Amino acid sequence: MITWAAFPFVRYTPALIAGIVAYLYLGAGWPELWPYAAAMAVLAAGLIFWSVRHRTAAATDAAGLLALCTVAVLGATLTQRATESRRADHLSRFADRVTSYQAVVDDYTVVRAATYATTLRVQAVRVAGRWRQATGGVRVSVPRVAGVAQPRYGEVWLIRGHPDLSKPPLNPGEFDYRRYLEYRQVYHQQYIHPDQYQVLRLQPPSVLVAISMRAAAQLDGVFRHYIKARREYAIASALVLGIKDDVDLATKQAYTNTGTTHIMAVSGLQVGLLFAAMSWLLGALFGRVRGFRIWSALVGLVVIWSYAFLTGLSASVLRATVMFTFVILGRATGRQDMIFNTLAVAAFALLIYNPFLVADVGFQLSFLAVLSIVYLQPRIVRWLDVEAYFYARRRPWQPKALQLGWRASGWFLDKVWQATALSLAAQVATFGLGLYYFHQFPISFLFSNLVAVPISSGAVYVGLGLLGLRGLAAVLGALLPASAAGWLDLLPRLVAWVFEGMVWAFNEYIFWVSRLMSGWVIREIHVTALQTVLLFGLIGALLAWANTRRLGWLRWAAGMLLVYAGTRVAEARTVAPTEEFIVYSIPRRSAVGFWQGSAAEFVTPDSLPLNETERTYRLLPGLIQRQAQRPAYSVGWRGATVPVQRLADPDSANDRLFLKPGPVVLARWRGLRIAFVSNRISSATQPVPVDVLVLRRNARLRTETVAAVFGPQVQVVFDSSCKIWYVARQDSLLRAAGFRTWDVTAQGAFRRRPPMARQ
Repeated sequence: MITWAAFPFVRYTPALIAGIVAYLYLGAGWPELWPYAAAMAVLAAGLIFWSVRHRTAAATDAAGLLALCTVAVLGATLTQRATESRRADHLSRFADRVTSYQAVVDDYTVVRAATYATTLRVQAVRVAGRWRQATGGVRVSVPRVAGVAQPRYGEVWLIRGHPDLSKPPLNPGEFDYRRYLEYRQVYHQQYIHPDQYQVLRLQPPSVLVAISMRAAAQLDGVFRHYIKARREYAIASALVLGIKDDVDLATKQAYTNTGTTHIMAVSGLQVGLLFAAMSWLLGALFGRVRGFRIWSALVGLVVIWSYAFLTGLSASVLRATVMFTFVILGRATGRQDMIFNTLAVAAFALLIYNPFLVADVGFQLSFLAVLSIVYLQPRIVRWLDVEAYFYARRRPWQPKALQLGWRASGWFLDKVWQATALSLAAQVATFGLGLYYFHQFPISFLFSNLVAVPISSGAVYVGLGLLGLRGLAAVLGALLPASAAGWLDLLPRLVAWVFEGMVWAFNEYIFWVSRLMSGWVIREIHVTALQTVLLFGLIGALLAWANTRRLGWLRWAAGMLLVYAGTRVAEARTVAPTEEFIVYSIPRRSAVGFWQGSAAEFVTPDSLPLNETERTYRLLPGLIQRQAQRPAYSVGWRGATVPVQRLADPDSANDRLFLKPGPVVLARWRGLRIAFVSNRISSATQPVPVDVLVLRRNARLRTETVAAVFGPQVQVVFDSSCKIWYVARQDSLLRAAGFRTWDVTAQGAFRRRPPMARQ
C-alpha cells in the first residue's frame, strides 16, 4: 500500500502536466483561466481545512481530488499566461504592416554550412512611420559569407522589412518546425540579407548569460588549441561543453545508429559524473568532519552550478542541474529514500518556471530515463549475483593468484552487469519516445553503451582536468617569468594527449559498432501520440504485474495491447486505398510522387537525384507515416513505370529562334493527366487538355497559351524550382485569367487524387 502523503508531488506533477497538455492541444479558444484557478484554489483550501477538522474519509478524498483538479487548472493557466502571442503588443498583431523592427540576439548561434541561425527578441517595430513597443521571437538565418560576422548574444539589430509567420509542415508527415518554435515562443521566421540589417550596439538581455557564454567560448578555445584532430576536437567540445557546431553528419549518424547521442550533449550524465566525483573526494577527505552532510551538499551545489555557468547555461545542462539540485537537497535533509518525490518536485519546479518544457524531448527523455533507472536498475541487478557466483568458485587450496583472479573477475563482471542493467533500465522508459520522435530503435545500444559510456565518462574527468590545469597554468604564468611558460604547458599538453586518445578510442568504437551492426537498427517506425501513450501504459502495466504478481495488471496489459493492435490495423486500412499524386516542396528542386496505398514511386523531372538530406527530411517522414515498402526512385523519368510522352513544340524546328522551346512532358496515371513545362511554349503547340500543369524552372508562357494548349480548367502548380519573383508575377496573371494556382514553396506540397480513386 502506497502512503501518498509521503509522496505528494508524485500526484501533483502528473496533474500539472495534464493541465499543461490539455491547454496545448485544446486551449486555443479558452477564456482567461486565472479567475477559475484562483476560485478553485480558495475552494480547495477551504475543503482541505474542513476535512482536516472533521477527519472523514469522504471529505478527505474529495479535498484531495479537488486539489489535483486545481493543480491541473493551474498548469493550464500558467501555460496560457506564458503564451506570448496572446499579448496585445505581440509582433503577430502588426502582421505585414511592419516596415522595420529592432530586436536583440537572445540565443546561441547555430553555425551551418551556408548560414548562421539564431533567435531574435523583438523590442520595437516601425508601423506607419512610427516606432511602437513590441514583443515576440523571430528565428532568423543570415548568409555565412565573407564580411558577415557570426551573430553574438546581446547584439541589438535594426532590420529592414518584416518577418513572416513560421510555415507549417510543407510535405506529408514532415516535422512540424512551426509548432517546435511556438513552444519556444517564436512565431516568425526571416531570411535576412547582409544589407538588410545593421548592428546598433551590444546590450545583452542577461549579463550573467553573456558572461557564461563568453566563458564557454574561452574553454572551447582551450580544446581547439590542444586537440588538433578535427573530429576528436568536435566530440571533446560536445562531450564536456555541449558545443556541437563542428560535429559532422557522419559522426552524428554513427552515434544515432548506436543509441549514444546522449554522449554528445552536456546533460545528466556529465552533471552526475561531476557530482559523483566531488562526493567521493569530499567523503574520502572529510567524511568524518562534523556537519559533513550539510556543508558537502552546499559544496556540491556550488560545483554543479559553476559547471552549468561555465558551459554556457544551456537548456539541457540547466535542466540536469536543477534535477541534481533537488537530489542533493533531498540527501542533505535525509530524504534520499524519497527519490521519486524529489524528482517529481524538480519536474514541478521546472514546469512552473516554463510550462512548455513538457513538450521538450530532452525534458521528457531525461526524467523518464532517471525514473526508470532509479526504479528498474536495482531490480534488474538482482536477477544475477555475479560477484557471489565468482566468489563461490574460490577454494582454500587454490593458489593465491587464482583466488585473486576469481575475486577480480567477479568484481569486474559485476560492474559490467550493473552497467548493462542501467542501460536496459534507461531504454525501457525511453523506448516509446524513441519510436515517436526518431522513428527507430538501435538494438546495438547495449554493445555501444557498455564500452563508450565508461570511456567517455573517464574522458569527461580528464577533459575537466585539462581545463583546470590550463587555468592553473595561466594563473602561474602571470606570476612567474615568461621563460617558465613552456614548462607550465607540459602537463596540460600531456593531459590533452591522453584526453584526445580517449576521445579517439570511443569514437572509433562507435564507428566500428555502427559499421558492424549497421543492420541492428529497427528503422522507419511510425507511432502516433495515442500509440505512444498505449506503449507506456503497456510497459507500466507489465512492471506493475512484475512487482505485485496480480493478474489484474496482466488484463490491463492485454487490453492496451489489443487497443494498440487495433489502431495499427485501422491505420493500415486507412492507408491501403489511398491514391495520390503529390508535387513536393523541396527548395530549388522538382520532385513528384505517385502513391498507391503503401507503394510509392518518386520522380525528379530535373534529371538530378535527391541527395540523402532531401530524402531524409522531405520524403522519409511520409514514407514512415504510410509504412511504405521499397519505394522506387526515378531520375528524369528514366525507368519510371508511369507512362509519359514528350510533346514537341513546332517552333523548336525554327532555326531563327535563339531560345528554342523545350518539349512538354505528359504523364497519365490512374486517369489523371499531368503536364510538365520547364521552357518556353507557343500557342502553336498541339492542344492537349490536362488536369494538372506543373510549371518548372520559371517556364515562360502566357495565360492565353495555357488556355489554348492545356484547357481553361487546368490546375496550375508552381514547383519549388520556380523563383519567388516569377511565382508572384505569373500567379497574379493566371488568377486574373480565371485559373486555379498552387505554389508549393509557400503553400506546401500539392496533393491530388486521381479520378479512379474518387470513383
